[in-house]
Amino acid sequence: MNIQITSRKFRAKNSLKDFIKEEIKTLEKLNDQIISVDVILSFTHLKDSIKTVEINVAIPKKIISITTESEEFEKSISLSVIKLKKQLKKIKTKRLTRPKKDENKR
Repeated sequence: MNIQITSRKFRAKNSLKDFIKEEIKTLEKLNDQIISVDVILSFTHLKDSIKTVEINVAIPKKIISITTESEEFEKSISLSVIKLKKQLKKIKTKRLTRPKKDENKR
């Protein structure tokens, strides 16, 4: 799994990057087919200090995109990961419950 972290108009601290990597690695337990994860950090309003986190997860034949806003990056990241876990569980159950194609029938 490839993790790309981009911070817009500021430089993210190493502690924040490490936190992001640890949170993202928990997604591997739910879906081992994750190709790459792009995390984009930005400020929505400089005065109100609203932080926005956008996470794009690429899996075969699909890209999942989640955007979350809050007062802190850590909170936004945690909320985004929770949403992503729900999406990945949903995709996994659909994949497992879908009837498999029988190669003998044509």
